[in-house]
Amino acid sequence: MSQYHLDGFALVVGAAGGIGEEVAYSFAEAGVKGVLLADINAEAVQKATAKAESLASNSSCRCISTVVDVTDLNSVEEMVSLMVKEFGRIDYCVNAAGVDTLTYCPIDETDPDDYDRVMAINTKGMFLIIRQVAKVMKSQEPRIINLGRHGNRDAGRGSIVNVSSTMAVVAVQGKISYATSKHAITGITRAAVMDYKSAGIRTNQVCPIWVRTPMFAEECRKVPKTSQIVEGLSAVKRPVEPDEVAAACLYLCTPGAVAVNGLTLTIDTGLTAGPMVI
Repeated sequence: MSQYHLDGFALVVGAAGGIGEEVAYSFAEAGVKGVLLADINAEAVQKATAKAESLASNSSCRCISTVVDVTDLNSVEEMVSLMVKEFGRIDYCVNAAGVDTLTYCPIDETDPDDYDRVMAINTKGMFLIIRQVAKVMKSQEPRIINLGRHGNRDAGRGSIVNVSSTMAVVAVQGKISYATSKHAITGITRAAVMDYKSAGIRTNQVCPIWVRTPMFAEECRKVPKTSQIVEGLSAVKRPVEPDEVAAACLYLCTPGAVAVNGLTLTIDTGLTAGPMVI
C-alpha cells in the first residue's frame, strides 16, 4: 500500500543495537532516500549502517553513521548539522537511545548518581534531540506525497517517534530511575505535540513491554526469573521482538498516520489493559 511507503530522510538515534538498529533496517527496507544512524558505540553503528544500506529497497538510498552522546548539547548539534549537510532535511526522527538502572533496589537504596545517569540519557537526551530536530523541521517545506488513487496528501514537516516503555504508564518495584525517566518521556512527547502541531510536526511514542534486546538479556542476568515472569504475564508467552517495535515506529512515520499525533502506542500484548482473572 502506498500509505506505508517512505521516501524521505530518516535520523535514527540509538541505532547500534536493539530497537534502534531494527528501526534503521525497517526504514531502509521501506524505501527511504537516506538514513543517518547515530549511536555512542562507533564500531557497532558502523556495522549497522553497512547492513542497513544492504537492505535498502531504494537503489539510491544512502546510509551514513555518526557518533553521538545524547547528553551533550554540542554532540547533538553536530549530529543534526551532519544530517542537514548530507540530506538537506529531516523527515523522520526516531529516538531509541536509552539505558536501564544499574541496580534494582528500593528508592531508599537507589544511588543518586545512577538516577542522574539514567535521567540524563533517557530524558534529557531526548529533550536535546527534539530541541535541535524541531528547529530543522520547522524551517523546511512540508512534504506533499502522491498516494496514487488517493491523490496528493500533505504529510507535514516531519514525524518524531520516541521509543519509551510500558514503564511510561505503569511501574514495578526496584526501578525508580527507569520508571521516572520513561514517565517523563510521556511529558516530553505531549509537550512537543502542543508546541509543534500547528507547524505540521507530529510527535508520538511507542511503549513496549520486555523486548528481546541486550538490555533484556542483562535484566535476565540480574533477575534470573525474568524469563519466567515474562512467559506468565505476556499473552504471546515471550518478549516482544525488536522488529515488532520497529514496525510501530515505521507506521507512525508513514502517510497513513498523518492524522496520528500525541499517541502513546503500547506494545504489551494487552498487559496494561487489566489483570488476568480467569
